[in-house]
Amino acid sequence: MERTQLIEKLMHAVFFIAACASIFAVGLICIFLFANGLPALKEIGVGDFLLGKSWKPSDTPPTFGILPMIVGSLYVTAGALIIGVPMGILTAVFLAKSCPPRMYRLAKPATNLLAGIPSVVYGFFGMSAIVPLTGNSILSACILLGIMILPTVIAISESALRAVPAQYYEGALALGAGHYRSIFRVVLPAAKSGVLAAAVLGIGRAIGETMAVIMVAGNQARMPVSMFKGIRTMTANIVIEMGYASGLHRDALIATGVVLFVFILIINLSFSALTRRKG
Repeated sequence: MERTQLIEKLMHAVFFIAACASIFAVGLICIFLFANGLPALKEIGVGDFLLGKSWKPSDTPPTFGILPMIVGSLYVTAGALIIGVPMGILTAVFLAKSCPPRMYRLAKPATNLLAGIPSVVYGFFGMSAIVPLTGNSILSACILLGIMILPTVIAISESALRAVPAQYYEGALALGAGHYRSIFRVVLPAAKSGVLAAAVLGIGRAIGETMAVIMVAGNQARMPVSMFKGIRTMTANIVIEMGYASGLHRDALIATGVVLFVFILIINLSFSALTRRKG
């Protein structure tokens, strides 16, 4: 009995240390970002930085306006969600409720494999298969990111659908609803929290993706004028220029990371508030 209690206390300590380490890591990231980014925001001016349309660090004096990158990030993220979330949810419905067992043994590993493909491989695929049709453009980035978020949306949505008690589906059938009517009118609404979580994680994946977007989006730091024109996202801007940036230019790139971090924080807080209200 004493040995069991000792093991329990030991494991409690291990889990506590792991949780503290995770919190400590997040805290360090926040401190680094804000300590290096806020001085640049103060020097450039919050309004000029967030609403400025010109990003020319080599000019005299330099200009650091990230509005084109903010809008570009929002465009490609929204496009990825429009393409990827419905497709992912429908795939999850098929896997959870309609897929034959023999096909499931092939389809499930195939969708999981999508999550393990490196971003640069997705980028090469986009350059070879998507860019020749749509050009280096916002549309190319939306299509590619829509494909990239599929494994996340599928996996979490399928788990949420399988977690719904079988009585919900059986009760709907007993009341005269058909197979798919029972799924879309009863089971899917019951799994809405998990489906929303899948969409939020898809947003995080899309807005934070860098390498694949760099390879297909055109990387033009200008306000978007068409879905068939190039754009630069915030993450792409950081990666492209951080290697040679220094001084205020480097701090402005870190400040861009602060803005991206705040975006992700707002998305997560909004999701938490939405789930609490619906719960």
